[in-house]
Amino acid sequence: MTLCSHAQQNSDRISLGFGCLYERGLDVTLSYEHETKYHNAWEYFVNGYIKWDDCPSCGHVCPESFWNNYRSYGFGFAYKPCVARGRNHHGNMRIGASAGSDTDRFLGGMHLGYEHNYTLRHGWKLFWQVKTDVMIKGEDLFRTGVVLGVKLPVK
Repeated sequence: MTLCSHAQQNSDRISLGFGCLYERGLDVTLSYEHETKYHNAWEYFVNGYIKWDDCPSCGHVCPESFWNNYRSYGFGFAYKPCVARGRNHHGNMRIGASAGSDTDRFLGGMHLGYEHNYTLRHGWKLFWQVKTDVMIKGEDLFRTGVVLGVKLPVK
């Protein structure tokens, strides 16, 4: 009798991440990830971004200046080669591209970052990312910050 085991290979996950980006930005990303051999992965994502500013009339951040200042969304993909492995954790570079829009014009984006994953029971994962986005034709050219999130197994 033989027993073959493939620990966390070729698995699929849905992930949700929230983050704060410089300068005055909030980021939310919903993604589908397909993990291949040795924790390398492909990610397909949809991303939303809000940039807030001080309100001209009251001088501080209010709901109107938070939700209605600048918003954008994008759809994209990223390749994530594994660069660090441990017993219940691994780290990936994140290299990708996206296309989307703000309320007025088309946006393109290039994404580079590092993601570290911690494996929990039943295939769940917690992760943090340090990300840098270069946005083409956006209000802000560079976005950089930290994202925290969770990944849930699909199978």
